[in-house]
Amino acid sequence: MNQDKDAPLRDDIRLLGRLLGDTVRDQQGEAAFGLIERIRQNSVRFRRDDDIAARRELEDILDALSREQTIQVVRAFSYFSHLANIAEDQHHIRRSRAHLIAGSAPREGSLAHALERALDSGAADPAALAGFFDGALVSPVLTAHPTEVQRKSILNCETVIARLLDARDRMQLTPEEAEANDEALRRAVLTLWQTRMLRTAKLSVIDEVNNGLSYFETTFLRELPRLYASLEDRLAAADRALGTPELAAFVQVGSWIGGDRDGNPFVTAEVLERALAMQCAVALGHYLDELHILGSQLSLGIGLVSASDALLALAEASPDHSPHRSDEPYRRAISGIYARLAATYRSLLGHDPLRHAVAAAQPYPSAAALAEDLEVLHRSLAANGSGALTRGRLRHLRRAVKVFGFHLAPLDLRQNSDVHERTVAELLERACPGTAYASLDEDARCALLLEELATARPLASPHVRYTDETEGELAIFRAARQAHLRYGTAAIRNCIISKTDDVSDLLELAVLLKEAGLLRPLENALDVNIVPLFETIGDLENAAGVMARIFSIPAYRGLLEARDHTQEVMLGYSDSNKDGGFLTSGWALYKAEGELVETFARHGVRLRLFHGRGGSVGRGGGPSYQAILAQPEGAVQGQIRLTEQGEVIGAKYGNPEVGRRNLEVLVAATLESSLRPASASPTPPAFLDAMQALSDAAFAAYRGLVYETEGFERYFWESTVISEIAALNIGSRPASRKKSTAIEDLRAIPWVFSWSQCRVMLPGWYGFGSAVRDFLTANPDDGLALLQRMNMEWPFFQTLLSNMDMVLSKTDLAIASRYAELVKDAALRDTIFGRIRAEHQATVGAVLRITGQSELLDANPLLKRSIRNRFPYLDPLNHVQVELLRRHRDAAEAGGIDERIRLGIHISINGIAAGLRNSG
Repeated sequence: MNQDKDAPLRDDIRLLGRLLGDTVRDQQGEAAFGLIERIRQNSVRFRRDDDIAARRELEDILDALSREQTIQVVRAFSYFSHLANIAEDQHHIRRSRAHLIAGSAPREGSLAHALERALDSGAADPAALAGFFDGALVSPVLTAHPTEVQRKSILNCETVIARLLDARDRMQLTPEEAEANDEALRRAVLTLWQTRMLRTAKLSVIDEVNNGLSYFETTFLRELPRLYASLEDRLAAADRALGTPELAAFVQVGSWIGGDRDGNPFVTAEVLERALAMQCAVALGHYLDELHILGSQLSLGIGLVSASDALLALAEASPDHSPHRSDEPYRRAISGIYARLAATYRSLLGHDPLRHAVAAAQPYPSAAALAEDLEVLHRSLAANGSGALTRGRLRHLRRAVKVFGFHLAPLDLRQNSDVHERTVAELLERACPGTAYASLDEDARCALLLEELATARPLASPHVRYTDETEGELAIFRAARQAHLRYGTAAIRNCIISKTDDVSDLLELAVLLKEAGLLRPLENALDVNIVPLFETIGDLENAAGVMARIFSIPAYRGLLEARDHTQEVMLGYSDSNKDGGFLTSGWALYKAEGELVETFARHGVRLRLFHGRGGSVGRGGGPSYQAILAQPEGAVQGQIRLTEQGEVIGAKYGNPEVGRRNLEVLVAATLESSLRPASASPTPPAFLDAMQALSDAAFAAYRGLVYETEGFERYFWESTVISEIAALNIGSRPASRKKSTAIEDLRAIPWVFSWSQCRVMLPGWYGFGSAVRDFLTANPDDGLALLQRMNMEWPFFQTLLSNMDMVLSKTDLAIASRYAELVKDAALRDTIFGRIRAEHQATVGAVLRITGQSELLDANPLLKRSIRNRFPYLDPLNHVQVELLRRHRDAAEAGGIDERIRLGIHISINGIAAGLRNSG
């Protein structure tokens, strides 16, 4: 049965593989095609049949490749990884449609399933559900960093291929249509092959903004309104008395791109202003296009349909005086709305849109004013027998305006607390020499900051010259204030403080916000959320204490009144993992959340958690649905924000239908987690004690390897592609915080990405095997049974093991051993790789014993199938990458750099990231 279901996937992979092979043969010649085919066949034999002879032959072939042959091989297998991803996404869509067509029971993660559970369990009735969304917030936040390795041109090619595959699925093609589709696919694959995979220049922040905006254009602007409509219709069907409720705009896609300054000197006030303008252009451009089409559709004549007085007034006020439309009030009204929106475009962006209005008009003062005019259209149609016409394009446009406004996406600001501290210290010192803020203890700092927050007097003077850093920080906040005046307060809602250590970090930001007028003491007004980010293990342990202390300050509690008594807290998954390893990071996060829930409840403040998750398991990644449901009780409360990072953004949102499904999963999980009944009994103490013991042992094992082993830093830099990643044009942010090779200074993103590339995946599992071994030694009688119970009964532990299961399945120590050979010190190599191999063996054994599986991923057949299909084509890229790294480093030692070899390394990095799908 499963084989039959997967047959279309295999067919698509074979089709795309054949087209790629034909393209290689046509473009590079028969010899190149034959070489690539020999590599493919040996790789399949080695991967599927564990054929040692095949591996030896494969390595001999790859090691003997010439420079040009290497580039051809790397490009071929990299593009195959991309094509396999497209086929896999299409198969997910195919299977989802098959379930819906067959009338299958709603699946986990769907809105239908979440609503059904809520209604059947009695957790809420339809009216209460509609009310729930009034105070809800579900916000995926796009971030840019060096694991987003795709060029927009490549994404465009892949979109064409996906649409062509989709057409083959949904339509019964005539022979002529099928032939045309085949030809179009062939052209698309050829275009992909002839499109440069890598950037020739380093990515700028504005390039990153542009890449991020592409997902709004292809997915969010269209799919989010459809998601809202589906949810509203489901609620209406559950209770006809509700009518069709119009839910609050509780799903908001946010962004950090252009506002995240932490460690990125290229994010300036000018960049922030440009990013906001680019976002505005996308939003208004979409509305104008939709209005243009809507005007062509609503050709209703006044003699055939009635119109409300408000609608007739809109038509009368319109600058459209064409006699051909004199009896078409809806069209004239839309022409007037279009003219006002075009004037808004010109007012906000300084130039006209591509399609001009019929005449000049007054710009809209706000997105709410535009929404009100669209509401007039809606009400008039509904009141005059044309209700069906309100449910299509007009409905989606009205929803888009309410969700995206003139700003498109709320743009977060983020900066390191050390920068805030230096800025405030300089402002205070210039205003009152001798303050010596940096030398004060915490209590004295807080007292001084609160004194400043009690007065409306600014610290900064236009007559004083400050350091470039301070000037830059002040300029950012002033630009944010101007953005509020220009686009509305929704444009920038959050200011995040990286490396929050104590209360003064929050108060320093408050002082800086006051300088720009974003905090106004006399009005008790705060225009943005002050969001502490707790990142390291120590910071997570102190998080609840910091928040308890800030809540005890009356002045700060007064500011929270302006934010609906809601405080957001961000938790960092990446740095806590690099600091303490996968298991300890997960446990520290879980405990911090529970402690925050208790602290906030005690102080009467609503908690909103912002999860700084990466794409990889080593950075908090993994399936979002299970991750949200595994949160401690009370941690969601109807509101959640989480980062979407790296190549995961493309995987989740590059295809509109897949993107809609991923947005639905976030909403469903938030609803289920928020409405689940309070647990009758807390998590058993035995579970908590066992988890603490496991965490302590895993922490010791991880720290012992990474931070306490002599030479480990050198091993890491020589056995991975970290040096080459740092030189790759895949992000605007430096790979390290300082000019050093220390693990402490390295950013968590390239740390994880490097281990993924060499197939060790160390940040996603290391230490668990040792922890379980120690635990079972200390508890020989019932230790294993207890761990098995934890896996069966505790969602948190179950999710940890499931994510580890996934990352272990993507680990390949046979391939990793070839990377280890790049380490020149044989003794160092043997010692460290030997420890990694032993820990891997222990960890796989522990996961299998606890879960009861005979093989990894027995419980996840979909992922197991994916790996079976894709990894035979991924392995050659690793083998070639090792050889290229060796040649590149030998050439560098001899004083020369071969650009073709470096190009091959960079292409291989791209292909491996695509094949692993969640590597950064």
